[in-house]
Amino acid sequence: MSEEQARAGGDSDQQAGGVRSVRRAFDILTLLTEDRPVITLREITESTGLAKTTALRLVQTLEETGLLGSHPSGYTAGPALWRWAHLARSQWEVPQETRKVMRELADRLGETVNLFVTRGVHRICVAHEESPHPLRHVVDVGDEQPLWAGASSKILLRDASEVFLRRVAAASPQGEAHVERLRAWATDAAERGYAVSSSEWDEGLTAVAVPVTGRTGEVAASLSLSGPSHRFPYEAVERFATELTEGARLISGQGFSHPLSSAV
Repeated sequence: MSEEQARAGGDSDQQAGGVRSVRRAFDILTLLTEDRPVITLREITESTGLAKTTALRLVQTLEETGLLGSHPSGYTAGPALWRWAHLARSQWEVPQETRKVMRELADRLGETVNLFVTRGVHRICVAHEESPHPLRHVVDVGDEQPLWAGASSKILLRDASEVFLRRVAAASPQGEAHVERLRAWATDAAERGYAVSSSEWDEGLTAVAVPVTGRTGEVAASLSLSGPSHRFPYEAVERFATELTEGARLISGQGFSHPLSSAV
């Protein structure tokens, strides 16, 4: 082996190790949640499978960079995460005018209102207003769901190319054969102006979705209403769709766009 080949091989090993370390650090950070704002070294090793020495080294590095902070009971989110969160919020949060439309819909219709955009073969919730009912459907901002099922997916796939539909189908449990159903769903949603799903993604959950369009008329997002299926009788779906359509018209008129959205 030449010296150049050996150096190239060493660089490759270092890159692989660096990527692995980044992945491990990310795995540690994802252990922090609203329900678990503080994590211990023991929880880190048990959840990630890392050796104690490796976990401790990564935690120390995360502390040095401000991504983790010391806590009497372990480790918590560091100031750098707060800075990045503030930046992300300022970039990604939808306008107050949009939130106002969604809040009014949630109060008037009594169900959770979500706004989804396409990102790769997933849809991401970029805004939500929860139902006033104790029993309600909850999707957190930032949650990703697949595009192969659900009322919002049917809306977001309206303008999708055949190539993209096949990508989504390939990511589904049914595989590429699912493309025919996706195509039929998207066509039906385009013709009716809205889409409905029942227990396609979450058992016992029904959703109604309509398109929010961009300046050129393309689908920019889906505005949906979701909740327990027993609160979505057949006769209510048309009314929900009508109300959502009016809300989507107002949001579209505000010039809706979102930096997380990707073309389909």
